[in-house]
Amino acid sequence: MHFQIIQEEVILVPGSSGRPVVLVTGGGSGIGAATALRLAGEYDVAICGRRGDALNAVAERAEGIHPFVADIGNPAAASKLIDEVVARFGRLDGLVLNAGIVITKPFAETSLDNWNQQIAVNLTGPFVLAQTALPHLLARKGAIVSVSSVGAVQTGPGLAAYSASKAGLTLMTQAIAYEHARNGLRANIVAPGWIRTEMGDEEMATMNIAEDLEGAYAKVSEDVPQRRAGTADEAAEAIAWLLSPAASFVNGAVLAVDGGSLIANVGMTFFDKIA
Repeated sequence: MHFQIIQEEVILVPGSSGRPVVLVTGGGSGIGAATALRLAGEYDVAICGRRGDALNAVAERAEGIHPFVADIGNPAAASKLIDEVVARFGRLDGLVLNAGIVITKPFAETSLDNWNQQIAVNLTGPFVLAQTALPHLLARKGAIVSVSSVGAVQTGPGLAAYSASKAGLTLMTQAIAYEHARNGLRANIVAPGWIRTEMGDEEMATMNIAEDLEGAYAKVSEDVPQRRAGTADEAAEAIAWLLSPAASFVNGAVLAVDGGSLIANVGMTFFDKIA
């Protein structure tokens, strides 16, 4: 199987900086917003999401962040987004596949609509984005970073569709890395654990496991070796590193940003609590 690498000429459009260009999906909040702010200055950062007001609020916080309203769960919109970013900047050097949703339902109660929504945003959208972006990324010898989850490796109650979508995202990204590493493209995965974001806060509220957010995060982190949730900035640092030349020989890797939760044997953590 062969993939033609396009010979892409970098065209500086009026107002562009000549810096490398990265697209961050789900850039209006959480890890996506933190990543955009972390990369601003080093890159021209295109951020996308469904809520223009949220995107604009992030863009106002730093120079070099450019909002694009798009619903990546719609394949046509996802493909069009790549075309719009390349038309705007004349190049694409990095792609951060961060946008995601979770609908927590027991497997027996998961409707086909619940399943399809999560697959559309968490897996099909990234597939369309990565495939459409691939010729441009190959031309720049660029990088993809997919934001998966520890839930792609170890699942839990109500996470059948979410875990399946994130496991698919992980393996899809590794397949891209395998097939195109020889052409200079790198594709890696960040797998966050509990991260304090707007989405995380909503999950804490719906679980009703403590009187306040602090107590809820403390409760769900009891078996995490670092005994806390992470921050969006901590996840953004991992993403920035994987995009950078500092990670030039890292390809197809899964970098857990989880305070050590994946190393914890849940059958043994009881003894830590009574020690």
